[in-house]
Amino acid sequence: MLESPSTSRDDHFLRTERIGFRLWRAEDLPSAAGLWGDPEVTRFVGGPLSTEAVEKRLAAEIASQEAHGVQYWPLFLLATGEHLGCCGLHPYPSPERTLELGFHLRPAFWRRGLAREAAQAVIRHAFTDLGADLLFAGHHPGNSASRALLESLGFRYVRDELYPPTGLLHPSYLLRRVDGDEPVMVDEGRHEGIPDEPGTCR
Repeated sequence: MLESPSTSRDDHFLRTERIGFRLWRAEDLPSAAGLWGDPEVTRFVGGPLSTEAVEKRLAAEIASQEAHGVQYWPLFLLATGEHLGCCGLHPYPSPERTLELGFHLRPAFWRRGLAREAAQAVIRHAFTDLGADLLFAGHHPGNSASRALLESLGFRYVRDELYPPTGLLHPSYLLRRVDGDEPVMVDEGRHEGIPDEPGTCR
């Protein structure tokens, strides 16, 4: 069984049909280590992280929530309570109100449409509840599955941008809020995912 920290539906500030989102806590370190210490999860984002690096990453996520109201929120399968990964937002430097979208899923939950489901919920939350104008996202140049998912969600390629954890230029994308409304969303009801659905996007 994957690490399942004590959590309840009352802890979830955001839900989809299958996923509950809550905030990271200091006691979530075992789940964070199981996620960011996994070579499969982190192979496109400069990992795996050491125990010390995971501790720093978890502390940074908690600090981001406190300072900016966003983090890569931990995800839990509503049916079982299992920790399946994280998906959320980070601040992104831009003259416009821009946030960065990212997700990291444990391998046991790949190819089930969960990355798409989580990302759609976060996109809607960013534009509708947080007032973002733009969302930024990037992926490792070898991660073609992430490219396909981002494009299916409406993101458009704008440039290659250096990503320091890998030392590589990562293809980078933007999604703009449309006329103050929600962005165009694709196949909201689908859960089967796309072929080789990604487990990681920045």
